[in-house]
Amino acid sequence: MKIELKDNIKRRNRTNGRFRYFIIAGAAVTVIPIFLIVGNLALKGYRQINIAFFTEPAPDTFQAMTAASSGEVIPGGIANGLTGSLLMVLAASLLAIPLGLMTGIYLYENREKRYAGIIRSLTEILQGVPSIILGIIAYIWVVKNITRGYSALAGSVALTIMMLPLIIRSTEETMLMIPTTIREAAFALGVPYYKMIYKILIPVSFSGLATGVLLALSRILGETAPLMLTALGSPAISFDITKPVSAVPLLIWDFYNDPNMVNLVWSASLFLMVFVLSMNLLSRRIASKRKYI
Repeated sequence: MKIELKDNIKRRNRTNGRFRYFIIAGAAVTVIPIFLIVGNLALKGYRQINIAFFTEPAPDTFQAMTAASSGEVIPGGIANGLTGSLLMVLAASLLAIPLGLMTGIYLYENREKRYAGIIRSLTEILQGVPSIILGIIAYIWVVKNITRGYSALAGSVALTIMMLPLIIRSTEETMLMIPTTIREAAFALGVPYYKMIYKILIPVSFSGLATGVLLALSRILGETAPLMLTALGSPAISFDITKPVSAVPLLIWDFYNDPNMVNLVWSASLFLMVFVLSMNLLSRRIASKRKYI
């Protein structure tokens, strides 16, 4: 019996060892291409990164062609895309964050009601809709009937629609993780219902709510298709929300279509990747510091 038991243990150890190596090999196959892509992007993108890259608008084709033919760094940068992205993301956040938080709290407080179920289903459906469809909706709704033209406002509406499902679902899921004893203690002390929400539930779940907002922002920062149908793009720096503006993803698309600006494609993509990665790392750091949930 002892010999048989030892044989079984050895066989299990060998199986565990093979399985461990198999998992390591699978992880390497998945991770190595990612490192190769990121490394290639960094090697080709860092050359254009300078002060002018962040402070000057995108160059025209003649400037890029002249610089490329002489082997110099392409003049100009992505300042018009940075300001446009900042303007639209800020406007979208002002619309989506309050509405998303209030809707998520409503779903949490009324989980069993019929309207809450309908809203939850619509939110899940909206989360799976392709971004180009949301761009078409914003085009028909805002560009054709409200602003009567392309504008940063139309782009921010499209981004708002994209942010809402993520914020709503993350808010509801975060609230569900709060111990019910906190609510019960608040009511036992005679705290009014509205104060219990904005003075107890929201502060307790702040880290989870902030994580959902940051993830929603990370998603919209790289979107191109809905902005092509709403914001259109602009070669100049503009802070007018009623006028067409550019964005970093739109500039990457424009650079891609011009063979003289290939270097700017790599640099703009590197900047966008680093920025979005920083947002995701920040959201993970905030999530890891939750005290109550």
